Amino acid sequence: MSLLDTFKWRYATKKFDPTKKVDQKLVNEIVEAAWLAPTSSGLQPFQVIEITNQELKEKIVPIAYNQQQVADASHVLVFAAWDNYTSQRIDNIYKHTTEGRGQEPGRYNDYTDRLKKAYLNRPSEVNFEHAARQSYIAFGFAIAMAAELNVDSTPMEGFDNDALDNLLGLKELGLRSVTVLPLGYRDEANDWLVSMKKVRHPKNEFLIELK
Repeated sequence: MSLLDTFKWRYATKKFDPTKKVDQKLVNEIVEAAWLAPTSSGLQPFQVIEITNQELKEKIVPIAYNQQQVADASHVLVFAAWDNYTSQRIDNIYKHTTEGRGQEPGRYNDYTDRLKKAYLNRPSEVNFEHAARQSYIAFGFAIAMAAELNVDSTPMEGFDNDALDNLLGLKELGLRSVTVLPLGYRDEANDWLVSMKKVRHPKNEFLIELK
């Protein structure tokens, strides 16, 4: 299938078959797609938590307003953004950058100094919201990659962020949950949405052309 065909095939799965597990190699590719996603200034200000522990998945269900997909999914990915930008976090990614490119240490100091001047004087909530927006790019890449691999997924914002952060110990890591992505295979016999037509705004309403 073409990429557009896979997008037409995918949908927000409402019922996973809990007996069908996604091969770990495929999950690794989905995570890698998220890892390769572009981010503002290359800061990659988020992390992905991969959950397969069944007991933990079941604890997340009430936190996710009883969405059973979390428990029935093979894997659950949690996208968690930095709670704030810090000098250490900015320096760390650029340390990786210079080492990975075989460049001299400190090559990007002028640029990182400008980033620190722009970010470190802002309220932490503003910085978290900026980091969260970056995580959404990676979230989209993961969804697209899952579809490319014929793995079903359910994008989720509907959960108690604070409760999930507490359960996973994210606050101690300087992270805050943003989105959740259960992965698995659809239960075609019991998923009410599986055969429904995909509906979007008409393209003439969706697209504004300025010529």
